[in-house]
Amino acid sequence: MNEGSASRPLQAVGPFHLQATVRVLQRRPTNRVDIWEDGCHRRALSTPDGVLLVETRNLGSVDDPQVRFAILNGKPSRATQGFVAASLRRMLGLDVDPTSVQRLAERVRGLRPTALALRGMRPPRFPSLFEAFGSVIPFQQLSLDAGVSIVGRMVDRFGATLDLGGERWHAFPEPAVVAEAGIEALKSGGLSLQKAETLRRVAGQIASRELTEERLAALSTRDALAELMSIPGVGPWTAAVVLLRGLGRTDVFPPNDTGVARGLGALLERKPGPTPAAVIGRFGEQRGYLYFYSLGAQLISRGLIDPAPRVRHLFSGRLPLEAGRRKKGSSQQGVDGSHPIAGRVGGRKSSRGRSWQ
Repeated sequence: MNEGSASRPLQAVGPFHLQATVRVLQRRPTNRVDIWEDGCHRRALSTPDGVLLVETRNLGSVDDPQVRFAILNGKPSRATQGFVAASLRRMLGLDVDPTSVQRLAERVRGLRPTALALRGMRPPRFPSLFEAFGSVIPFQQLSLDAGVSIVGRMVDRFGATLDLGGERWHAFPEPAVVAEAGIEALKSGGLSLQKAETLRRVAGQIASRELTEERLAALSTRDALAELMSIPGVGPWTAAVVLLRGLGRTDVFPPNDTGVARGLGALLERKPGPTPAAVIGRFGEQRGYLYFYSLGAQLISRGLIDPAPRVRHLFSGRLPLEAGRRKKGSSQQGVDGSHPIAGRVGGRKSSRGRSWQ
């Protein structure tokens, strides 16, 4: 391991809640690829120079972020360093301005406490189109825990690995590898026959560039949904989540997602209050944020996300007491507004220390 690897800046405008963004990206701390530990995000990323271990930290605060990343192995070229930086900006939503949706969410009865707690969370994206498909198809009609387990087994079997510092890190499988895999091999990780066939079909189309992100990005959301649903095995829910989590189309809200609907309904349970359908309509072109709010609220309840620190209210000048409230005598927040032990919940024990420059 390259101890003391020089870090590089990632420009970020506050508020930015790194922990919340990464937790919503990974969905569960058992995620084999995206790891949150020791107050930072670590990931084995496939790059033009091979698999690199990348670490991202916020050395500032939620409201004054100083985000930096370090590549902990190899000697990546300048072009690859740029590729890594662009991938991180995409995954962490650093080019998304959350101001308008934050203002809107804080005005919705029942949603305000969650919006304040998640202040600075950005809508995360998977770093590639295939990873979006590979991280969505296994979840069809399954719980998050079951889906994460299946994806983890797929990563273990088909993903490239990196041994560093006495640990093995896993990169997400490449589409060409999955396209060439046997159906039985794919099923051995827990995929149904239909899901295995769909995933291999999509992998082949992406590997051959029959299906590209550039092509989808050029389409309207309506046409992109239709394009994706023309693929056998890809229905409205899968198409919507791929667009939301893969292409950053926050104007889509996954239909018939019972888990998200149940979570959103719980947030809006106060009476009198708007119905979930009314709130989805009210969010309009930003309705996809409600998916992330629902997931984020669940992760907060599990102790995996610490509320953003309370600050003088960005829009009204009031002090939002709902956000960042801590009991007397509790531990102080970390430099990014997170609780110092939150990154270890469900994560791997790590003693890897390094200097950041």
